[in-house]
Amino acid sequence: MSFADDAVEVRAQGWRTVAAFHDLVETRLENALQSPLELSVIEHTVLDVLSRQDRALHMRMQQLSRATALSSSATTRLVNRLEARGLLTRFLCVDDRRGIYTELTSAGSDLLEQARPIYDSALREALEAAAAVPELAPLVSAFESLHAAP
Repeated sequence: MSFADDAVEVRAQGWRTVAAFHDLVETRLENALQSPLELSVIEHTVLDVLSRQDRALHMRMQQLSRATALSSSATTRLVNRLEARGLLTRFLCVDDRRGIYTELTSAGSDLLEQARPIYDSALREALEAAAAVPELAPLVSAFESLHAAP
């Protein structure tokens, strides 16, 4: 194997490790949220992102797509589902009629408040489980150092 091949393998192995870490954490979160609240991880993410807006609990659909790392069409489908459940609503931007805002409803805020301790507990447990896997432990350390950064 050449040096170039070694570098390719190192990158591929690194990516597989990141994917395994993500899968472990996401599976734990999904299982924890789904049963009691019928909420997926990505649905939780949308509610959480909307709740953390500085001045208002709304944002443009395009911003929501970026914040959730979803395509525009996937974001629209997700927002449709959450809107049908009464967890958020959409409205036209008064400044730009092409813009659509998404906003939490009180039911969405209430569900998010129920989900937060469940999510936090499941995330803590998932990180503890990942830390026990030697290949994943460095990623847990990197993840935890993100919280310490200003």
